[in-house]
Amino acid sequence: MARLTQFFHALLDIAFPPLCHICHAFIPNAETVHICPDCHAHLPRVLSPLCPLCGIPFDGAGHDHCCGKCLLHRPRFDVARAPFLYEGSVRDLIHSFKYNRRTHLRYPLALLTLEGIKQFLAESSPQLIVPVPLHRSRLRQRGFNQAVLLGRVLSKKLSLPMVPDALTRTRATVPQIGLSAAERRTNVTGAFTVKKNRAVEGKRILLLDDVMTTGSTMDECAGGLKKAGAAAIIAVTIARTAR
Repeated sequence: MARLTQFFHALLDIAFPPLCHICHAFIPNAETVHICPDCHAHLPRVLSPLCPLCGIPFDGAGHDHCCGKCLLHRPRFDVARAPFLYEGSVRDLIHSFKYNRRTHLRYPLALLTLEGIKQFLAESSPQLIVPVPLHRSRLRQRGFNQAVLLGRVLSKKLSLPMVPDALTRTRATVPQIGLSAAERRTNVTGAFTVKKNRAVEGKRILLLDDVMTTGSTMDECAGGLKKAGAAAIIAVTIARTAR
């Protein structure tokens, strides 16, 4: 049986050679992520020192410490982490996933995220995955919610339930790209409502999205979930901006 399986995989490699999602080089003995060792080594990672609350990294050496923004206005989520910076190859993968309908990229992106924050998730102990919702008009336009697709992979790998409709976006908002921090906060204020209070009550929620910039969307979602009785909000994204 083992030899038959090896033969089958060899035929698949001939018919559909495993190529790196970044540089498109052939990967011998490729695993599920399909990122070659060289590209994997050069992924733009978020490293310490960083803010232990929002996860924004600081330049240079030193210890983790709260950023000025979190000191002035503590976020409503309890902690946020992203394993990668939103730049270079990671930004390109996310763009291809969201805007070019390459939905198969949910697997490498979700698995890379898990790999990067495995210890963080073990320490934060989430009990339930809640993806950040899209407004129905944006969902019709795109055809899928990227956070839900990522959440399905994480749910299986972490053996955590996911409630994809725990939150709903009650009004359409303009894209956050290009808005100032103040405009981003105003843009999402009051845009989310919790639909399933009983599902989130008393739970440690893994609030999931693809990218975090100022944290306004995560903060607004966290506020609603906390009001509905969630015990803690652990905000997770694939990537985040450095500023």
